[in-house]
Amino acid sequence: MREGLPAPSLRLSRISKKMGEFQLRDISLEISTGEYFVILGPTGAGKTILLEVIAGMHAPDAGGIWLGEENITAWPPEKRCFGFVYQDYALFPHLNARENIVFGLKNKKLPPGEINRELEAVVSLLGIDHLLRRLPHTLSGGEQQRVALARALIMRPGVLLLDEPLAALDPRTKEALQQELKRLHRLIGTLIIHVTHDFEEALYLGDRVGVMMGGGLLQVGSPEEIFTRPRTAAVARFIGAENIYPSEIILHGGRKCVSLGGVLLQVETDLTGRIGFSVRPEHILVSNLPQPGNCLPGKVLAVYPRGLLARVIIDAGERLVAQVVTRGDRGFSLAPGSTVYCSIPPAAINVFPPVEKS
Repeated sequence: MREGLPAPSLRLSRISKKMGEFQLRDISLEISTGEYFVILGPTGAGKTILLEVIAGMHAPDAGGIWLGEENITAWPPEKRCFGFVYQDYALFPHLNARENIVFGLKNKKLPPGEINRELEAVVSLLGIDHLLRRLPHTLSGGEQQRVALARALIMRPGVLLLDEPLAALDPRTKEALQQELKRLHRLIGTLIIHVTHDFEEALYLGDRVGVMMGGGLLQVGSPEEIFTRPRTAAVARFIGAENIYPSEIILHGGRKCVSLGGVLLQVETDLTGRIGFSVRPEHILVSNLPQPGNCLPGKVLAVYPRGLLARVIIDAGERLVAQVVTRGDRGFSLAPGSTVYCSIPPAAINVFPPVEKS
């Protein structure tokens, strides 16, 4: 493929944009050269609007965008030369796959020989040479998405924007395309911004993840950090922490603790005063005998088998959800009404400030 410009860094500074009743609010973000950055959030969070502001389709009401050292806030989309792939592929229905892929290069009036060389390179990269003569309506969802990726990549974009690119695919095709995107990113090194509502997708693909809700960017970090250390109750709920409680930091025996169901649990935090905390279900050890350290007695309310695991609802003074491995040698009953003990390591208790940013 043609030599493109080195993939630059991208910086957003205090971006705001009002569209009808919705508003992007004061979004600042720095994405490094060659990074795979995932914007994660529920439907209606503003993820697509933010992507379209980055692409130049909407001018921000306030704030600025920098590509490397260049302020591109006022640049039109065609000057930015960003690749953009939508969830619905947006292929021209009357053009075959080949014609869709080379459409942009033809508009740039490149010589036919160069167009063919570029086509051969991108088709080889994605393994879609057998699809070139087919019209979009004859292609599966995964095939259409590969063609849409090829159409974006053939332009050698410095930044590739992906808007829910896997949302419409069946699980098997989705998994295959996740692997494909990871492979492509390793090969081409383009800065990629990928929008999704699927945390597992973000966990697999992202170098870093930004969580968006209600038009704001609530947290940015590695996938592991987002998963294990959500900074607000809203982020904790979204990534499946389930066990989320208000409390305050209590000093007991020189150690910091929180209260859950009337039991003091030791925590590891620099915070003081009122706080919130969360515990992931898989971090709770359920047994039939009291254990040393953080341990709460409780009564099993319900058990929901899920293959090798079971989701267990426990009354421990507060509703507590645990994830337990189902095996025959457990040695005690998990039937509703059973008394159990729930151990939670201090490091597994995620403590965050009680007031979320508005």
